[in-house]
This record gives sequence, structure tokens and C-alpha cells, in this order.
Amino acid sequence: MRRRTFLSTLPAGALMATAGAATARPSLQTAPENPFAGVTMGDRITGAPFAGRSTVWGMNGAAATAHPTATLIGIDTLRRGGSAIDAAIAINAALGFLEPTANGIGGDAFCMLWDPAQRKVVGFNGSGNSPRGLSLETARSKAIDGYLPRYGAVTVNVPGTVDAWWSAHQRYGKLPWADVLLPVAELCDQGVPMPQTIAWYMERNMAGFDRSTVIEENENRKAVYAPGGRTPRVGEVFANPHLGRTLRLIAEGGRDAFYQGPIAGQMERYFRRIGGWMTRADLAAHRTEWVEPIQTNYRGVDVYGLGPNTQGLATNQILNICEQFDLKGMGFQTAASIHHQAEAKRLAFEDRAKWFADDRFSQTPVEWLNSKAYAAGRARLIRPDRVMDRAFPGDAPTQGDTTYFSVADRDGMMVSWIQSNYRGMGSGLVPDDGERPLGFMFQDRGELFALTDGHPNVYAPGKRPFHTIIPGFACKDGDPWMAFGVMGGGMQPQGQAQIIINMVDYGLDPQEAGDSPRWQHEGSSEPTGQPSEGVGVLHLENGVSQAARAGLEQRGWVLGPTDGGFGGYQNVVMQQNPGSRWTYGAATEMRKDGIALAY
Repeated sequence: MRRRTFLSTLPAGALMATAGAATARPSLQTAPENPFAGVTMGDRITGAPFAGRSTVWGMNGAAATAHPTATLIGIDTLRRGGSAIDAAIAINAALGFLEPTANGIGGDAFCMLWDPAQRKVVGFNGSGNSPRGLSLETARSKAIDGYLPRYGAVTVNVPGTVDAWWSAHQRYGKLPWADVLLPVAELCDQGVPMPQTIAWYMERNMAGFDRSTVIEENENRKAVYAPGGRTPRVGEVFANPHLGRTLRLIAEGGRDAFYQGPIAGQMERYFRRIGGWMTRADLAAHRTEWVEPIQTNYRGVDVYGLGPNTQGLATNQILNICEQFDLKGMGFQTAASIHHQAEAKRLAFEDRAKWFADDRFSQTPVEWLNSKAYAAGRARLIRPDRVMDRAFPGDAPTQGDTTYFSVADRDGMMVSWIQSNYRGMGSGLVPDDGERPLGFMFQDRGELFALTDGHPNVYAPGKRPFHTIIPGFACKDGDPWMAFGVMGGGMQPQGQAQIIINMVDYGLDPQEAGDSPRWQHEGSSEPTGQPSEGVGVLHLENGVSQAARAGLEQRGWVLGPTDGGFGGYQNVVMQQNPGSRWTYGAATEMRKDGIALAY
């Protein structure tokens, strides 16, 4: 059985190294495997001692992304008079070049934003359909151990990102379309130095593709991401002029250049050549869907999420269950607090596995699953002294890798945007124009379809798969509070809930909330049809105390090592200041390469 998790993108050697760092006992004759073992961070004179930096504050705009250059591009777009949506599009386009290990125009995008004119949170679903010409029978013929493979053409759905850009710009853009994208195309030509974390992931992603036997074509990805026979190392300049050419076509021709024009034709010819299924007609039929976010209230804070086919509802469910307990009274990062949070996750994820799918094909009972009454009943299943032997979905009435960023502008618009190719860099397939690569990789999001008859998420032509990527948004007293997110497959709802709990229950500021040690539970049932694995494994970062670890083990938890699977966080908050204008605070993820800036 192959568990589909964020960690499955990591090589076994990396997991062994992290596990060794936590458990190995060096002898007197040999140096420790980790030369920094036992050394923790330095002291800060104020704030939480585990925080790596302060929240950044400004008055006119803010951006927090996983790459410093992307943050700078966002700030520059705002300073040129662009809206937060203009900045978001520029950031996302730049990250497709700068952080190809997590996103790109071959993937899908989702967003929630605060519309200051309407004074409400609005959202869109930018996920694409499966190819109309790919049948369930053919998909099953490509299965490995009963599930769709990680890579290759059978996992490719229509990329939704470019149309998401276009749709958002049509509603909220201020700068001309071309002025948003052309600076990014120029950056692709110039190149940038490769940062540490992205270099690490790129090398390992490409090695994983090299080991695969199901990818139909490999030369294009090597030409783009491993020119000269290897991936760029830390500090070396990486450029992608192939992507620069593609972005110029989109800048000149709008979304139609990608979905109906020359790029669409090139993609169709590429799939025809390698034996894939996506066509120009599939691309032309795609449209971004504007949706009404679902909402819950956690101890006075309105928390928003996107409904199925995303897992946004799971965040709400975790918080609704946790609200039934006095987490503050249990203490910060204690065994009792982590135990109740993780049990809430297990319960929510069983519903996720049973119900979450494309709502055009099956109806998820969202109102019931999101209700306080349902949460109260689920909370009663949690014992304070012992882990549940098995978590089951509720009887509701019938009815990666990823990049995340936040950006806000001087008019009060706040954007929470998430975009992904799914597993690392994606499917392994990079299209070309017959001679040169187009500079981007197709997503492998279709891997998340189930193949079991009767399952809500079973594969069908023209259907959207279950999606892990979810933006986050929260409001207080009718005003926007924060545009935030935690990327990383199934870690996302777990991480979002931890951020809210850290700030609401424990009073941490945005940067402290992200730098706090995290937990991640694995082993729940999956929307692909995979069953749960007993109580699963509860992974803890090294900052969790030994007392908390001992208390969790006493309750029956199986603890796993810190393993790099704790996601990536960005946040922009709006602070209401009595007697003066509101201000923005921006926080970024210390586990990534990025920065947060405000001005």
C-alpha cells in the first residue's frame, strides 16, 4: 500500500537522515551524524523565544512569499499602482520560475480575498477537469497497486492557473495585463541565484523522475531544469528563457493564448505525440469558478475556507471540534493540547476521505459537516487519557508540494492565494512547440482520483479531482484579520488550524504562530480510497518538549521523527488601530527560503 503524503516526495535517505538526527547516539570515536545536534537557536530579547524574527509592519501594502525575489516583485507591483490582485498574479508567475518545485502554470490555483468594496470575503476555484478522452477503464489500466501512478500523462488535468489569473485580473486588476507579466518574463531570461531549500527539492524531484518508469517523455524537463546535466546548486544562477517566451505569449494574447491559441495547439500536439489525452477542446472549455466560501466561528473569529473539491472544510471541522475543549487551560504545546488537536484532525480526515469530491458529480453535506452540533457529537468521541483505537467518518445526512502567498494593498484588499503542481514539480512532463520546451511542467493532480466504483471521488472524464490546496482567511468583528495559509498536502488543514489556535488560544503574533513547533498526523483514510492505518503516526518537530512527548506516548500515540513535512506558512494580518489607520503585519515561513515585506 502506498500512502499518499507530502513525505512521499522525499527520498528515503532524507528521511533516514532526519530520523538519525533525532535518535542517534554518537560514540566517543566518531563524529555525530548531525554536527549541530543539541544546539538550538539564539536568544531574543522580546517575544516568544522560539520565534526566528519579528513580524514585519507597514501601512500601504505587504507581501509574504516563499522566495525573496517574488516578494520584491509583489511589493514593486503595488508601488507601481497595482492592486493586491495584480501583485498576486505577478508573484504567482514569478514563483512558477523561482520555485518550480512547488508550482507553475501547468497547475491549479485557488484564492480567497477581502473585497473592500463589497466588505466581504470572496473566493474562486481554479482547478481543471480531467481530459474528456480519458476513460475510467483506461485510467484503471494505468493503475499501480490499485491507485493512479505518481507521474505521467494519466495524472494530468487541464491547468487552471492562467485562467485564474485572467479572471481575477478582469475583476480586480488595475495595471494593464501585459504590465503585470512582462517584468516576470524578463526575470526568466536574466535568471536568479538558486536558494537553499528550492535547490534541495529540485535535485530530489529530478532524481525521482529519473527513477520513474511511467513518464512518457523526459528530455524537455532535463533541458529546462537540469541544463548541463544537473540541477542548479545553491548560489548558482538559474534561468528559464523557455518560460519567458511562454509568458510573453500570454502577456500579448491573454488567457486565450494559453487555452485556445498557439500554446493550446502546442500542448495538444505534445500529448498526441507522447500518447496522452488532453486536447485543445479540453483546454478551451476550462473556466474559473467564483464560489462562496464556507464559514465557521472559532472563539469569536470568523474562519473561511473553500468547499469541495478542496479540503477547506477540514480546517473548519478541526476548529469546530477543538472549540469544545479548553485548549488554553491545557497549556501551550502540552501533551493534552496536542492530543485533542490531533484527535480532531483524525475525525475530520475520515469525513474528508468519505465525502470530499467535485460537487458537480456528488453532493457533500457541507452544512451538516460544518455545523457546531455535528462537531459537539464528534468531540464526545475524544478521550482525554487515550488515543482512539480507530476513527470513523460521521453519519452525515445523505445529500505535495505547493506554494502559498499573501499580499495586501493600500485600499484594504487582502489576497490569500495558493497554487500547486501537486507532487513536487508535477507529472514529469514539460510540453514543447515541436522544437523548444515551453518552460513549465504539467501538474499530476489527477493522481488523487479514486478508482473504486461508487466513491464520490472516483475518476470520470471532465471531472475535477479532490484537491489538497486551500487558502485561508479570517475576520474579526466584520473586519478582515488575516490572509494566511500553510502549504503541504494533507498538512494544510492541520497547519491552518494550528495557526488559528496559536493566535486565538495562546496569543501568539503572526510570526510567532508560524515559528512555533508543529505536529503532523499521518495515516488517516484518503480520498483515493486508501483505508486508515490504525492510529497512524504523529510526527513532532524537535521543539516539542520531552514532557509533551512522554504524555502523548502514554496516551497511546505512535510518535514519528521530525521529517520535513510540516508545510510552509505565509501570513498578512490587518491590525485595527484605535484612533488611527489600520496597519499590515507580514510573517513568513522559517522553514522555507522566503521573506515578508511591508511598506
